[in-house]
Amino acid sequence: MIMKCAIFARLWVLLAVLGVESRPNDARASRRGPNVVLVTCDSLDGRLTYNPQNQTINLPNINKMKDNGAIFLNTYSNSPICCPSRAALWSGLFVHLTKSWNNFKCLDPDYPTWMKVLQNYGYYTKVYGKTDYTSGHHSVSSRPQSVRIDKNISYTISLRTGVPQGCSTRFTPTTECNRVEAWTRDVKFLLRQEGRPTAALVGNESTVRIMDRDWQNVDKATEWIRYKATQLNQPFALSLGLNLPHPYPTPSMGEACGGSTFKTSPYWLKKVNYQSIRIPKWPSFSEMHPVDFYSSYTKNCTSNFTHQEIKDIRAFYYAMCAETDSMLGKILTALHDAGLQNNTFLIFTSDHGELAMEHRQFYKMSMYEGSSHVPLLITGPGILGRQQISNLVSLVDIYPTLLDIAEISPSKNLSGHSLLPLIRKSPKNIFVKNPRPDWIFSEYHGCNVNASTYMITTGRWKYITYADGISVPCQLFDLIADPDELINVATKYTKITSSLDKKLRSILNYPEVSKAVHQYNKLQFIKWKEGLGKNYSNIIANLRWHENWQKDPVSYQKAIENWLNSTDV
Repeated sequence: MIMKCAIFARLWVLLAVLGVESRPNDARASRRGPNVVLVTCDSLDGRLTYNPQNQTINLPNINKMKDNGAIFLNTYSNSPICCPSRAALWSGLFVHLTKSWNNFKCLDPDYPTWMKVLQNYGYYTKVYGKTDYTSGHHSVSSRPQSVRIDKNISYTISLRTGVPQGCSTRFTPTTECNRVEAWTRDVKFLLRQEGRPTAALVGNESTVRIMDRDWQNVDKATEWIRYKATQLNQPFALSLGLNLPHPYPTPSMGEACGGSTFKTSPYWLKKVNYQSIRIPKWPSFSEMHPVDFYSSYTKNCTSNFTHQEIKDIRAFYYAMCAETDSMLGKILTALHDAGLQNNTFLIFTSDHGELAMEHRQFYKMSMYEGSSHVPLLITGPGILGRQQISNLVSLVDIYPTLLDIAEISPSKNLSGHSLLPLIRKSPKNIFVKNPRPDWIFSEYHGCNVNASTYMITTGRWKYITYADGISVPCQLFDLIADPDELINVATKYTKITSSLDKKLRSILNYPEVSKAVHQYNKLQFIKWKEGLGKNYSNIIANLRWHENWQKDPVSYQKAIENWLNSTDV
């Protein structure tokens, strides 16, 4: 049964990448209403979508959306990593409610997402590109390695399951993907899990299409809008998922590693204003928060970087954002050419941001603004242009917003609230459950961070706490006085710290959630280890940390055994 579920989950992901369409029941096919297009990119820092924060790169199509609709200036990811953040967007629930702990553990394939609800109410649904919210398909971390189990047979480690392909079932009792780095975050060792961040220039001044896979999906989506959507007799909901501006894999770290290469062409790079690129301030190692040091080390950012290297990484990232913006422009043009723009809500957002060497880190997995602050823009019927919405919102608000657009009342309590009351001056059949809170909440339980992390912000103040709220120092930042989040004022403003911690505990019992994640991680690792049998040592040596691990495998395996034998929670 487990294996069948895993096969179904992977088939669902494959169909999503190729383009999935679902038709509603015939009884509801005549439904009338506005169309919906959701474009979700990966790793776009929300601060780049408005001035004066962005002076480095022009994003003309995002600007076009601002001219014709609303931009939300304070939008946050509910968990700044790929799958959990998308689980929040597609479910409308905080990730601790769905137990979407990491890039392996998220929603079940049959979860009632907003798209499935719209389909049940008469919408024609279509998906191009990544969705990345279900369990088991994203989290591939092992690199291809030949290992010898039987003296006469050579096996290759599966990139999908982390076990040898062709082995008997005794090596594969579970369908766990190789998210060992997340499961072992409590182990007392420190290993680099990523390639050193770097910039790579490809092509020439006429090379426009760098991320081919994204462009292929954009082409399919625009063709569908022009030639299929115009022929429908019911409203449609289209999702387009992009990989950009997520950095590219670094070949030396293995085929299925994360991504530490910021890659672009001269065509895009020349659009970047190099002179305006700011070199972020870094604290000394002794001044770093302990979780930040762990993150910086595991992300391979603790060695020396020249100012030119840092500037190049940031410039190439901005160029990748410009390519992303161009893809958005193709969708805008297709909707206009098809005559659908006046009856279509277009939403553009990202799953999380990108630190781009701020706080001596790249990637996401942090509550700092570069990682957790995401873009959110909406255009559509009844939405006036050039609206700048300062309310605090987050990705869980997209689910109730989409239902609100379709005039569907949610059948269950959601963590988010519809955004339409904030942007539509003449509300029609608006669903309003409770008053919108004056805070947003985010949490993180995955790899590259060695403690569950919780963040609540009220706009000026951002409070971050970890694990049980005692064992790891908390942080408080004044985002007005210290927008770069370099000065922790938790001990200076103790009343504010206490008040925000109390508010956070009213949202969830975070020490208990941290305990549950700790127990989950250990249990999953034990199952995975037992499934590998005698081949365990060969496989664990060839994960993302392989360069460090192979220098002292005995010590690292001993550290894991000490963790497994401990009673700490």
